[in-house]
Amino acid sequence: MKKILSISAAAVVALGAAAADAQTKWNMATAYKDNNFHTQNIVRFAKEVARDSGGKLNITLHTGASLLKMPEIKRGVQTGQVQLGEILLSAYGKEDPFFEVDGIPFLSKGQPTAWEVYELTLPHIEAKLKSQGLTALFAVPWPGQGLYAKKPINSTSDYKGVKFRAYNALTARFAELMGAVPTTVQSAEVPQAFATGVVSAMITSAATGNYTKAWDFTSHYYDVNAMNNKNMVIMNARAFDGLDANTKRAVMRAAAKAEARGWIMSANVQAGLTANLAKNGMTVEPPNPAFLAQLEKIGARMVDEWLAKAGDRGKKFIAAYNALGK
Repeated sequence: MKKILSISAAAVVALGAAAADAQTKWNMATAYKDNNFHTQNIVRFAKEVARDSGGKLNITLHTGASLLKMPEIKRGVQTGQVQLGEILLSAYGKEDPFFEVDGIPFLSKGQPTAWEVYELTLPHIEAKLKSQGLTALFAVPWPGQGLYAKKPINSTSDYKGVKFRAYNALTARFAELMGAVPTTVQSAEVPQAFATGVVSAMITSAATGNYTKAWDFTSHYYDVNAMNNKNMVIMNARAFDGLDANTKRAVMRAAAKAEARGWIMSANVQAGLTANLAKNGMTVEPPNPAFLAQLEKIGARMVDEWLAKAGDRGKKFIAAYNALGK
């Protein structure tokens, strides 16, 4: 009897160990802080994955570039250093021109056209990521981008020689075409860059303006709604392949929910956060018509430059986009 009880106890221990082994733990890296709506959406995504997988997959989210800095995240997911990561898609235009379409100023304005651009470009994005051992999980846009300055701006000539914060190749080119001097600065480093004189102007969303307390270092915000760059959550394909079927379904269901929810969150925060810039003392206004026309002309030139890189695929995209009547 003692021998039987001993065997039974050992079996219980073994089963417990097997159950523990069945639980998978993933790490996810993002460069954005906890107060960011993108981060808040991802927190909900991780909780839904844990719940819907019955606790089989638990995701630990490392925020604020605490594990990997923004430029390191994509490579970190590719190499398996982390299983999931959030990237600014338009930062990777050198890898494929379709990664940066949503960052071309004035190609589309507002969420409805941003979604149409996303649908048209997603097959290209997914194919490229797949070739890199990655899977696109979901993407969420930033609110429309506006111009920040320390003084009134009435023309692109007012930016001539100004040190301008860029966060990808397109915003750097945009700055150059205005006559400004671009300097790459990541979101978390914006306040310090302004405080130390590294930059004195930028183009970014009202959301980033709030998260970085732009009223502490700029005075004017021009709501030009230039583009809706997207953050994309990407996954290591090999790690995903190692999950059982039910857990895979839990991940994809949670991702679909996160994408739908994130687009709504982005739309909802835009008006409130723009108003909050004014509430904190900034001058918030649209650009004058002549200034806006200058900006749109720069955007048109950047579309042409993008087409030169994108070739026939780019021409087909623009044709499909124009067919939508935009």
